[in-house]
Amino acid sequence: MIKNKVTLRALLRLAFLAVLIAFLFFLSYELGIIEFFLNEEKLKNFINSLGPFGFIGFILLQTFQVVAAPLPGEVTGLLGGYLYGTFIGTILSTLGLTLGSLLAFILGRLFGRPFVERVVDPAILNKFDYLLHHKGAFLVFFLFLIPGFPKDYLSYFLGLSKLSLLEFAVIAGVGRLLGTILLSLGGSYLRHQEYEKFFSLIGVAIVITLIVWTFKDKIERFLRIWHIKRYKKQKGKKL
Repeated sequence: MIKNKVTLRALLRLAFLAVLIAFLFFLSYELGIIEFFLNEEKLKNFINSLGPFGFIGFILLQTFQVVAAPLPGEVTGLLGGYLYGTFIGTILSTLGLTLGSLLAFILGRLFGRPFVERVVDPAILNKFDYLLHHKGAFLVFFLFLIPGFPKDYLSYFLGLSKLSLLEFAVIAGVGRLLGTILLSLGGSYLRHQEYEKFFSLIGVAIVITLIVWTFKDKIERFLRIWHIKRYKKQKGKKL
């Protein structure tokens, strides 16, 4: 009986969310918002036109791209450095990315696994399901450091974990910081037409990414085994 009530409640939440998303998508399409977000030049002109309020607009843009991902994070990260420079761009991007990650985390926690399974790639769910058995804050932080890792998906997924909202906020903010700094720096180079520095930075980033991705699976496998052993050991002590 209790199980049926929980299932019904989850289904009602999903139905409400589906209707809300469908309505927002339809409204965004009719108003041209989707086309606007997919056009980088329009975005840049719009944010510049806001003046001081551009800060808020850019933070919301970064938040939106985490939750809905109409633009690759690399594009908006470069845009932040181009518009505001390395320091301010990094701060604004970090605020927006952290806010977006928190929103995804809260949605995952609020609507539960049925919702997360509709948003997150099943391969990612299966691969990192072990994270739900224990906080594993250090491991989650490391995953956020890996270049190219699907952090947006992970944010939804971790809403099902035992991490607190504060713990996740710290991990999401700090874990994305290095990549955010590099993207903001790259955008700043583009603005000042320092193309040699820009392409040098891109070259270094590509080399680092290739090295990390070459050993990524081995590193993840090692950390997964370490995490599971630690969990079993702690569980054994409690028994």
